[in-house]
Order: sequence, then C-alpha cells, then structure tokens
Amino acid sequence: MEDKQMIIDSGALIDISAQLFEVGGLRKEDAAVVAHDLVAANLRGLDSHGVSRIPMYLERIKRKVVNPQPNITVQNVFPAVSIVDGDDGMGFLAGHRAMEEAISLAEKNGIGLVGVRRSTHYGMAALYVQDAIKKGYLSFAYTNSSPALPVWGSRTAFLGASPFAAGVPGGKEEVPYVLDMAMTVIARGKIRLAATHGEPIPPGLALDKDGAPTTDAAKAFEGVCLPFGGAKGSALAMLMDILAGVLTGANYGGDVKSLYFDHSEPQNVGHLFIAIRPDLFVSKDEFEDRMDTFVKRAKALPKAQGFEEILIPGEPEEKTVAKRLETGILLTEEVIKTLQETGLAHGIDISSQLNEIALNS
Repeated sequence: MEDKQMIIDSGALIDISAQLFEVGGLRKEDAAVVAHDLVAANLRGLDSHGVSRIPMYLERIKRKVVNPQPNITVQNVFPAVSIVDGDDGMGFLAGHRAMEEAISLAEKNGIGLVGVRRSTHYGMAALYVQDAIKKGYLSFAYTNSSPALPVWGSRTAFLGASPFAAGVPGGKEEVPYVLDMAMTVIARGKIRLAATHGEPIPPGLALDKDGAPTTDAAKAFEGVCLPFGGAKGSALAMLMDILAGVLTGANYGGDVKSLYFDHSEPQNVGHLFIAIRPDLFVSKDEFEDRMDTFVKRAKALPKAQGFEEILIPGEPEEKTVAKRLETGILLTEEVIKTLQETGLAHGIDISSQLNEIALNS
C-alpha cells in the first residue's frame, strides 16, 4: 500500500489497534480497553493522544518497562479511601479500575477517594471522568507525569504537564460538563505530533534545551513546555505532582521517567481520583434541575464579538465525536507508516486491513 492519508471508520480502527496490542503482549480484554481509549481520543479531536502513540507504548512493553499483563490490586485503607497498585501496567487499566473503585466507595459513603501508584501514562484524562458521568457521579482526576515544564523562574524541566480532569453529569436535558486540561499552554503530545510531522509551533509555547524560546517543535520537545498562565500554571502543576505523586507513594519531584526517552525502569506514575454522589446536599432530581438551569443560563448569555454559540466544557469535543463517528478518523501518512512498521515488527501486516477499511484516501 502506498503511504498516504486515509479516513478510517472508528470501529475498524479500534479492531486494528486492539490487534496490535494483543500481539504486543496484552491480554485480549485489556488490549480492547486500551484500543478503545486511544480511538476515543482521536474521536474527540485529541489526535496527539490517539493511535499515533501505539508504537511508543509497544516499544515500552518490549523494553520491559511496562508490564503487559499486570496484577492490579486494590487495598481499602479507610471507609471512603483506597489505594490501587497498577503493577507497572498500562495506565489506562489502572485508571479505569481506580475510578470504578472511587464510584463504589462514593455509592456507600457519599464520596470516594482513590490513589494510584506504580502506574504509567494513562492517556486522555477525560476518559476517567466520563466513566463517572456514565454512572451519574461528579468526579476529579489528577495525575503527575514526566518532567516537561519548569518551575516558574527556572529553565529546567521538573514538573509534568500533568493534565487535570473534572466531570459533572448533565441534567435531564442539558449536556454534562467535561474539563480536561494540561498545565502547559498546549498538551505536550501536540508538540510531539508537530515534531513528528516536521511542523513548526507558534511562539510562546516552549523553550529549547538551552532555555531559549523556539518555534521548532523538535527542539521544543527536547526542551521544556511553558505553563499556561505563567506562575499560576506552574503552581497548579506543583499541586498535581503533590496530590498524585507525593500523597500516593508514586514517583514525584522530577523522578517520573520520560515516556519517550527513558527506558531504564518503569515510570511509577501516580494518579488520584475522586468520585462524588450528586445527591449529597439536594436530591438527585433537584441536582439535575439545577444543572439544567445553570447550563441554560450560561448558553443564553450575550455573545462576545466573533462567537456564534456559547459551549460548555466538553461540548466542542462531543461535536467532534459526532462528526468523526459519521465521517471517520483521518490518519496522516506518518501515522499510517509507523503503524505499518509496528505491525510488521510484531509479525502482522496491517496494510491490507487499512486498504479494506479506508473510507476515503
């Protein structure tokens, strides 16, 4: 097959991705979970956290810094608090298990708090608050990550991009609230994707390894990302590392191993999840009515110049999901090539499959 862009049905892309993870050593059911999560990122328009990461994840498994078949354990330490040991497996698996536990604790206690240690990169943070929304719970997801941005005033990578996510179920009529944001001006994965494609990045996003501003994505990826909001973003990144790393017993303070450049040992990423019942202070019906009222009021506000519609956090991504479910997901030439090469390295040729399922090219 000639290397070229193509548009692929999301379901078919999940199947191919799961196949790659299964031949890479994951259990069939776990491969399906990770594949679904990566394609979910593509569907939401977060291509930097989608299937383009498959080669990197499989390389880490090959180098034995990720356990392909972890024994994830849960220990309840207080009535509403548990700790999850991810056994150095894929962070997606530990993340879903931890949010499941947080929801279970919240069902009994009103609120559930779950820490995770010995995990790895867990992809798009929105995945986990969406788990809670589906069950009708409010939630927060914190994680630390490998050094990507400096403490304010420094030029050395020390803090992680450490995305924060929060989710609130919608009411009876309106959409849920889904926040997923990194502590950087833009997600570091987007800089990596630009570097992969040889594209420049806008000024003000990163410094090169010598501490100089750069628009070269490759140099930026080797250097440091800048925190959003200057000192405020840096302070929030510190908080993420304290809550997800220091508190849980995971690595912290610059010790989380690089996802891309360090294969010396497992990352030991930390996460922290909180799930909250919606009926703690008012009935569930009243909560839903109040959420409907809140969203309606927000959307009815006078629009600023240049805006045709007021959207709730998470709503733009859901519009992208609806569009891509209908039209398919665009895979670039570079992503197609790396997926093909990864498949061949693991003894399978996905070229014919890609040809068969391409909706357009």
